[in-house]
Amino acid sequence: MIPEIATYIGYSASLFIVLSFILKDIRKIRIVNMIGCICFVIYGIFSGMLWPVIIPNGLICFIQIYHLLADKKK
Repeated sequence: MIPEIATYIGYSASLFIVLSFILKDIRKIRIVNMIGCICFVIYGIFSGMLWPVIIPNGLICFIQIYHLLADKKK
């Protein structure tokens, strides 16, 4: 993988995380935050298996999915 692409993925992940703090609708917050977490997982993989980046963002992604599905059932 080209290092510049991994860097751009990392920056886009940061952008999505910051954008999630601007939104007010909880569903949109979870979706945008989940996209950021997925980007961070990809960044961690492409940057040499950075486990301290991959593990927490992967867990947060699953938590967001859980809450999105739980809210949909209500």
